[in-house]
Amino acid sequence: MSDVVTTDQSDQHDEPDRDPAEVVNITSKRPASEKESQPAPASEPITVDGPQPEGPGYLGRLKDAKRRAIVPSWLQSQQEFATALKWVSGHYGHLIGFHGLRSPVYAGKLVLQSPRGTAKLIAGTLRWVSDAEGEPVRAASVQREDAVEYLKLSRQRDGRVRMRTLLALLASLVGLGAALALYVLAPGWLQLVSVSALILALGSVGTAADAPVATRAVELPKVQRLTSDIVLRALASLSISQINQAVAKGRPGMVFTSPITRDGPGWRAEGDLPYGVTVSDVMDRRDRLASGLRRPLGCVWPEAVPDEHTGRLVLWVGDQDMNKAQQPKWPMLVGGPVDLFKPQAFATDQRGRWVAQALMYISGIVGAVPRMGKTFLLRLLLLIAGMDPRAEVHPYDLKGTGDLSALGRIAHRYRAGDDEQDIAYALADLRELRTELRRRAKVLRNLPKDICPESKVTSALANMKQYGLHPIVVGADECQVWFEHPKYGAEIEEICTDLVKRGPALGITLLLATQRPDSKSLPTGISANATVRWCLKVMGQIENDMVLGTGSYKRGIRANMLAWADKGICYFVGEGADARIVRAVYIDAPTADVISLRAYKLRKEAGTLSGHALGEDPAADASASFDLLADILAVTKAEEPKLWNEVVVARLAELRPDAYGGWEAEQLTAALKPFGVPTGQVWGKTEDGRKANRRGIERAKVTAAVAERDGSRVAS
Repeated sequence: MSDVVTTDQSDQHDEPDRDPAEVVNITSKRPASEKESQPAPASEPITVDGPQPEGPGYLGRLKDAKRRAIVPSWLQSQQEFATALKWVSGHYGHLIGFHGLRSPVYAGKLVLQSPRGTAKLIAGTLRWVSDAEGEPVRAASVQREDAVEYLKLSRQRDGRVRMRTLLALLASLVGLGAALALYVLAPGWLQLVSVSALILALGSVGTAADAPVATRAVELPKVQRLTSDIVLRALASLSISQINQAVAKGRPGMVFTSPITRDGPGWRAEGDLPYGVTVSDVMDRRDRLASGLRRPLGCVWPEAVPDEHTGRLVLWVGDQDMNKAQQPKWPMLVGGPVDLFKPQAFATDQRGRWVAQALMYISGIVGAVPRMGKTFLLRLLLLIAGMDPRAEVHPYDLKGTGDLSALGRIAHRYRAGDDEQDIAYALADLRELRTELRRRAKVLRNLPKDICPESKVTSALANMKQYGLHPIVVGADECQVWFEHPKYGAEIEEICTDLVKRGPALGITLLLATQRPDSKSLPTGISANATVRWCLKVMGQIENDMVLGTGSYKRGIRANMLAWADKGICYFVGEGADARIVRAVYIDAPTADVISLRAYKLRKEAGTLSGHALGEDPAADASASFDLLADILAVTKAEEPKLWNEVVVARLAELRPDAYGGWEAEQLTAALKPFGVPTGQVWGKTEDGRKANRRGIERAKVTAAVAERDGSRVAS
């Protein structure tokens, strides 16, 4: 029996005609005896594709169908509806006010043009009565010497003239009678209104086509309608070989999957690119695409569809450049206190719709090249945090220019600069936050389930002052200064990594901004665990993926395609959401001062001002001013190669009580970790002389760490 199943000949006859490329030849395997008795053919064709499978039925297709929203998106959002209503009201209010102020001028023009209108009306009436519009036709018949046609046209004209003359006489008599009745019977105000209306109407008739009475109150931008021909022309200009081949063979460069429609202040086109062409290929040529569409670069935004294949393109073409379009008024400019546990608007998308993000349960990264609005965006987020009177705000301006100074009046901790004392101040604050992190974990662990069912800080828990679980938001501009510091950088990185990982569930948010997105500026432990990203313009793929996440560039999320004029425009990746392009609200320094004053008033009324806002400027933690490794070597002897942590901590507390007082054994382990000094099990004797195995250190490893750090071979 053959060990290869071959296709039945009848089945092959039933198969439709196939391309030769779909057929392969295989050698039939037969037993040796059969091969000797009857020679087998050299090859036997077999079809590669099986029978055509049946697709889903009608109900199956209905189940997977994408349903369009019954109610438009701008009607689903109360905020968007209010914004749209405000714009419409403002537009027509402006029209009424503009033309109302100029109405006397319009009336004067119409009065002056009324004699011309009277003449035009009389002349037009006489032309109509005399059938002047038929004169060219009758003249043409005379020139052709067609007597029959001329007689027919003449009889037709005579009939028209008689009928129209009668109608004109009747209208004149009725009009004259109405005028006499109005003069005799109507009151004076009605006569005045009637005469004015007649004069204005005659003036409107006498208006020249090139000299309108009313001027334009609003100059509407003239935008070319986006059509399929324009889109296909633009795609064909990108020099993508697969698109060029499709066009050369008479196929379209894009198969539209839905009609081109208006989408906010722009047009939306969606379709499938030719096989082998991805949305990333089009995004790489965004400048050429804008040229092909004859639109400014800031109006053209190609996007991928996350839940579709990589060749599904959504092209949104705005009426106006995104960086020039007027944003709606930011709601927080006039609103009251906010709840950081709820999403707060901070930007608008290409369509002018508000984009919101909650600042709790997240940790965030802001990245960009200089002068693109990174600091303004961080200040905006911290101002939002400041509008929640419960929140502690810890802004750090490591650039030292005072861009975050408006936050100083409400901040619990604030510092501007990158001097040694500034870094020590920040390190002390971070150590306090790590201690607070551990305290909060213990509080949540001991709370009843009916109060804390999800083991995380909620808005309700933040309102309970007895637990001390209020929101804490830390923001650092130019955070690379922290992590690259030769002395404290390792410890700061270790603490920030802990805050990024555990802080969101415990009500602590860390926001880091840098103009150098690389592995040193954004350590891997931080960049891999940050849940929210804001990426303004960057220069290349590495920087793009450092801020937006590994693989973002390949998925078509490319902040390097943003232009230098796109200040404040960024790719925003929210927690659990797809990347989208947004334009952050622009808040300048004077406006930031106004908002911070409102936040100060809210905090003063709530009694939540603390720390720096009350004028307290505590000195940095004493341990930040000393060298931990050197202090360990000072309290241990060379003849003591290994010591328990508890012994070392006790000696350190005797050496510097202000710095190490209250330290526990596990705290020493955490403090040594950034220096690369491990702790392990160490045998020793207790006070009563018994041997025990406890966690401790090796003095030799501390000595090696000091030698490596100081660049010397000998450490005392």
